[in-house]
Amino acid sequence: MNILVTGSGGREHALAWKIAQSPKTENLYIAPGNAGTANLGTNVPISATDFPALKDFVLANDIHMVVVGPEDPLVLGIYDYFRDDETLQSVPVIGPGKAGAQLEGSKDFAKAFMMRHHIPTAGYRSITAETLSEGHAFIDSLQAPYVLKADGLAAGKGVLIIDSKEEAKAELTNMVNGMFGDASKTVVIEEFLDGVECSVFVMTDGEDYKILPVAKDYKRIGEGNTGLNTGGMGAVSPVPFAGEHFMQKVEDRIIRPTVEGLKKEGIDYKGFIFLGLINVNGEPKVIEYNCRMGDPETEVVMPRIQSDFVDLLEGIANQDLKNRELSIDPRTVITIMLVSGGYPEAYEKGKEITGTGEHIPEETILFHAGTRQADGKLLTNGGRVLAISSYGNSMDEALSRSYKVAESVRFDKMYYRRDIGFDL
Repeated sequence: MNILVTGSGGREHALAWKIAQSPKTENLYIAPGNAGTANLGTNVPISATDFPALKDFVLANDIHMVVVGPEDPLVLGIYDYFRDDETLQSVPVIGPGKAGAQLEGSKDFAKAFMMRHHIPTAGYRSITAETLSEGHAFIDSLQAPYVLKADGLAAGKGVLIIDSKEEAKAELTNMVNGMFGDASKTVVIEEFLDGVECSVFVMTDGEDYKILPVAKDYKRIGEGNTGLNTGGMGAVSPVPFAGEHFMQKVEDRIIRPTVEGLKKEGIDYKGFIFLGLINVNGEPKVIEYNCRMGDPETEVVMPRIQSDFVDLLEGIANQDLKNRELSIDPRTVITIMLVSGGYPEAYEKGKEITGTGEHIPEETILFHAGTRQADGKLLTNGGRVLAISSYGNSMDEALSRSYKVAESVRFDKMYYRRDIGFDL
């Protein structure tokens, strides 16, 4: 098969790494890719949201499957674009249609969906500029801290958690008046849930599903989970508290009702469902849905999948996922993210990276996130630069392997957290 992966980050490198291992993969292309994906297939200088250019490439290169990495093309309707074009209809797109992608593209839609299908989540109200007084009254009814979420996609920056009631009301006013542009024209106010978070990933063909390894990521820039939110500073899989008993509750109360709810509502969903969960005294609740794999969680999930991943993707495309085998590596995998100095605020690009070629043990994989190759040099090209993922027979062993490699990699103003997994 000729396969095209869209996207350019660590998630896409990890997907490409797993796809490249399949005997079913003949030619692998990544659009636009990065310096790491270039070692697995052919990078194509096309944006993941440039649908006409992707169409031309797919037809010219006899592509048999498109695997969508990031959320933007899904929310913008890449699945629908292929389905509705006679020349592209036969090419399966792994990812939901525009209707299903609303689970991530609209917090208001996601919360209403959960209420309709009795899926456990935090109490909420959706507020616009016209209903601001209702929003202030709802804040008055809640205990601090107060959670405000922009309804639409805001590049991971649209969630505020605020301790002061007056500040929460002021920020709500700012948000509905355009603080995050169109994304916050509607704002979801939620009750705060106190517990430990984890990420559960599901593959579904719209009828059946497979549950992938559970992961936990670390969003804050600072150690001890302090400072600004980032796209993710590291990840761990498996998650000790997400044992068999907890996961049975997740499947019965969340996964099955989600897949069945989509089907009942006539929503065509063939791809990944990312469940951002919180464990509140042993009870799982949904914080958010995403319509694709997570990042950096993909960098710990893909190494733990032992089955032929392309075979599983074919199961999604052909709607016979229940007949495909999913086997999981029992070892722990831990990812440490190396980031540019200043991230998640202003940072510089174009710093030379050294130490990635030599002395990398076979238990460790380097996934490139924000990198590019120029004049024979590997350079930084983003806030999150490299993900170091290591296997271990224990969490400590996996951690020590990833940190040992982190110490050998160098670029100017490089930063990483030294406490990934500390709370487990």
